[in-house]
Amino acid sequence: MQTDRNAATESAAAAEAGSGEDPGDALEKAAAARESLSACDGVLIAFSGGVDSSVVAALARDALGDDAVACTARSETLPAAELDDARRVADEIGIRHEVVTFSELDDPDFVANGEDRCYHCRTMRLGRMYEAAHDLGIETVCDGTNASDSGSGHRPGLRAVEELDVRSPLLEAGIRKREVRAIADDYGLSVADKPSMACLSSRIPTGLDVTDERLSRIEAAERVLREWGFSQFRVRDHDGLARIEIDPDELDAALNHDFAVAAREHLSELGFDHVTLDLHGYRTGSVSPDDTDDADDADDADDADGGAGAGDPVVADVFDADYPTADE
Repeated sequence: MQTDRNAATESAAAAEAGSGEDPGDALEKAAAARESLSACDGVLIAFSGGVDSSVVAALARDALGDDAVACTARSETLPAAELDDARRVADEIGIRHEVVTFSELDDPDFVANGEDRCYHCRTMRLGRMYEAAHDLGIETVCDGTNASDSGSGHRPGLRAVEELDVRSPLLEAGIRKREVRAIADDYGLSVADKPSMACLSSRIPTGLDVTDERLSRIEAAERVLREWGFSQFRVRDHDGLARIEIDPDELDAALNHDFAVAAREHLSELGFDHVTLDLHGYRTGSVSPDDTDDADDADDADDADGGAGAGDPVVADVFDADYPTADE
């Protein structure tokens, strides 16, 4: 399997450098992935309800019928709204859906939030997937890693995928991210254009412990922004300082006094000591080692949204900086 994965990665890299997109190519690759899955006796898909794992689930459902099972791992790092969405999308696909529970906070290495946090998370998460698969008599576990994920920067979680011999049908078929969305659209999936969603721990800079308290206030803060109509954003937790990032296309809606007052009041009530708006807007990986992209699915690829570069301070002391004054 390792040789197959390496070959798939090399093929994906070559494809990534190729010419423009052709929707027909995406559907041909989807057919190849579906045919490959049909050779399995059954598969369990690590399923977040994001576009990548949803496409794998749809392909597997087509290929194997009731022998395909989608499985979502519920933990403190998965927002409740995302679990609800996973259930809805599984029903939309028509695939059997199982939910297992575990806690990343049981692992001190995960809590310590080093640069390999995603590796520890994925090892635990996929381990639960294999346990669920064993209970169902299924030998093969699949994830949603696609051909755009391999070689795209700091992705320690992919090491866990390789070590545990998880199959990645999208990667094997050379299906890139844009093609995943095209296939989802062809299936009529409601998540075809769903914005990226990395796990909640990715909002906490490297070296700052991941705690239930921090995860809870991040989830609650992002729920507030979602209720206000924003779609692509993050609330970064810098040890009690909330740094709100909003997609540049939506940033104008936040650049007003009413938003500032409401955000300060609501997030302060949630436990944040200070509330700030990042004028750069939403950027994937703004606190990650190599500024790599977010994963689009918590179970699909690394949530490389979090972390700081080696040797960087855990939380920059913004109050100790020298700022220009009106006299300068």
